[in-house]
Amino acid sequence: MGALMKLSDFDFHLPEELIALRPASPRDSARLLVVRGREGKLEDRSVSDLPDLLNPGDILVANDTRVIRAALVGQRPGRGEGPDVEIEVNLNSRLSPFEWSAFARPGKRLKESDTIIFPGGLMAIVIAKSEAEVRLGFNRQGDALDKAIDAAGAMPIPPYIASKRPADEADASDYQTLFARESGSVAAPTAGLHFTPDLLARLDAANIARTAVTLHVNAGTFLPVKVDDIAEHKMHAEQADLSAEAAQAINTARAAGGRCIPVGTTALRTLESAASAAQPLDAYSAATSIFIIPGYKFRVADGLMTNFHLPRSTLFMLVSAMMGLDVMQRAYVHAVKERYRFFSYGDACLLLPNG
Repeated sequence: MGALMKLSDFDFHLPEELIALRPASPRDSARLLVVRGREGKLEDRSVSDLPDLLNPGDILVANDTRVIRAALVGQRPGRGEGPDVEIEVNLNSRLSPFEWSAFARPGKRLKESDTIIFPGGLMAIVIAKSEAEVRLGFNRQGDALDKAIDAAGAMPIPPYIASKRPADEADASDYQTLFARESGSVAAPTAGLHFTPDLLARLDAANIARTAVTLHVNAGTFLPVKVDDIAEHKMHAEQADLSAEAAQAINTARAAGGRCIPVGTTALRTLESAASAAQPLDAYSAATSIFIIPGYKFRVADGLMTNFHLPRSTLFMLVSAMMGLDVMQRAYVHAVKERYRFFSYGDACLLLPNG
């Protein structure tokens, strides 16, 4: 496995124009690259073909986290005779009913005990500050804080989209999956963006089961790997939850010969974290920092539906763990050649390691 552990092994050429800036419409018209078996047989299909590509009795597991409007702009009142300072805040992880960790720009204009005033009467005090993040305590908590953030904020579209265009009202629906139930993410579980009510109805008709987990995605999902020996990379932590009912549904489906297919890497990481704690699956609630790289033995996931990922990313390492690095390198070369669209608003892959 040593030869597979270098960061450069997970590099590939990606033309910038293949980064999708808007989703396909309708959502299930996105293209789907099916990768089958250890030899990596490739098929060019559409997400709308999913009911024909899965077997009756398989179970899809989506992430039902809801993206909050985590991009806020506020004012830090002037000190002495100085002017007010505009502060851009991007929430990252919820720490308590009234506290969030966040990224702030310009961070150098903030110090502990400063107040930031946002629209609608929402205010935060800088409780603590590190080089990377600030800890904010808000003047609301729980549901009241969620509502105030929703009113004051904007959708936190990924940095590789935000660098090319501003977020707009279309993103409020485009960057939310139809599985979204539990508020708490600052990035979408993007494989779930491809589903439509019509596709769900056809999956139901094909006797393909569905359940959900919750993993609140934080901005760590975009952090680059900076070490050449990937085994030294420290994975960010995210809160993951699997209910007893969902665990039972997955156990039942697999015991009857069905495959468990997570919709997205966040759902997969939740399941594999839970599986390391209990076999068969049981209820699970914890912060997980599971890091899946080639050599990992999957316990629950029999496949994966996922988008196309960044070169050198932990997510490309995960898909390489499932299918083999050589297979995924070849699949991505094919995807680039065939002009598949990449990243959050892009097309999808269906990985089926056992064919």
